[in-house]
Amino acid sequence: MSSRQGGKAKPLKAPKKEKKEPDDDDVAFQQKKKADEAALKAARDKAAKGGAPGGGIKKSSSAAKK
Repeated sequence: MSSRQGGKAKPLKAPKKEKKEPDDDDVAFQQKKKADEAALKAARDKAAKGGAPGGGIKKSSSAAKK
């Protein structure tokens, strides 16, 4: 009798990655990344509350007179 193989073959398991100690460069990068994210979030919150600083698009005066 013939045997059937249905579906995909199971992938082999990848070896577990070793945890490494973060060095000074990694720590500095993580701190900079957190600071950038905090600044971006603050800018988004400010933009959502105040809207555009210039007041947006203004209509021309000739269209307003008609």
